[in-house]
Amino acid sequence: MAFTVVRFNLVDPRATPESLSARYRTALEMAAYADDHGVDTVQTEEHHGVGNNWLPSPFVFAGSVFGATRRIAVTVSAIIGPLYDPLRLAEDIAVLDLIGAGRLVTVAGIGYRPDEYAQQGVEWTRRGRLQDELLETLLAAWTGEPFAYRGRTVRVTPRPYTSPHPLLLVGGSSRAAARRAARLGLPLFPSAYLPDLEAYYHQQRVEYGTEGFCMMPEAETPLLHIAEDPDRAWAEYGEYFLHEARTYSSWQSSDIHSAVRSAAETVDGLRAEGVYRIVTPDACVALAEGGAGSLVLHPLCGGIPVDEGWRSLRLFAERVLPRLKD
Repeated sequence: MAFTVVRFNLVDPRATPESLSARYRTALEMAAYADDHGVDTVQTEEHHGVGNNWLPSPFVFAGSVFGATRRIAVTVSAIIGPLYDPLRLAEDIAVLDLIGAGRLVTVAGIGYRPDEYAQQGVEWTRRGRLQDELLETLLAAWTGEPFAYRGRTVRVTPRPYTSPHPLLLVGGSSRAAARRAARLGLPLFPSAYLPDLEAYYHQQRVEYGTEGFCMMPEAETPLLHIAEDPDRAWAEYGEYFLHEARTYSSWQSSDIHSAVRSAAETVDGLRAEGVYRIVTPDACVALAEGGAGSLVLHPLCGGIPVDEGWRSLRLFAERVLPRLKD
């Protein structure tokens, strides 16, 4: 059965504080509905200082999802690791792991936008060293024992729910990320289908003598919206998908790899490209039956009206998921 994901980044370029508050509450209601209907995980992420209100605080959102749900996991993919204070992040993830009883998954990347570092007052050129320190600190902190940190002895409590520690993956598309994951014995989460990087990671694991695994997206990992009439949905809502696609692609340099990067400049181009897909329930089932390892639903993409987002989610829950379980 395909792994099922509902993604939320809460983008809405036209939002007022009042409408954005309603959108956040809708996302939590959707997460609860997805939990009730057997979706595997909610996925969220972070970006900073974006005019379209892209979510900057994924762990706050994750905690709210845990409060609204009983079973579903929350995958934060990805955080920009060097922007965090290591000790505070260790505490926050430990508390979230306790609240969610082990349902939190964190992917730690280093980002790709120097302006986000500048806004937070963090040196872009130190990002690799800061990421190393962050990951090493998290692993030491979650033992619950005293450890050396920046020349002093510290201790982080409480210990997390998950033993030996909450699920933490190293995100990225570079050999440096693969080496970092292998050295620390952490799983690697490539940002795109990069089999050569996976092979390099496993080679490095052997050299370091560590355990681990690679959780890599497939060559095609489309972002999905479910509709009875895709032609109508593209005509009415295509601009919302294009807005998100163009925003995201504007941040990507040529050396950045992403499974959901789009080169489209028009709605027609976006539809033809296939990174974002509006499909019928039958077509969504066919994707799973054709071997898709995951189905990623994006019900509130780009500021799409919440009523349309609910239609998509309900079609997915009521006319796709039951057929995947048969």
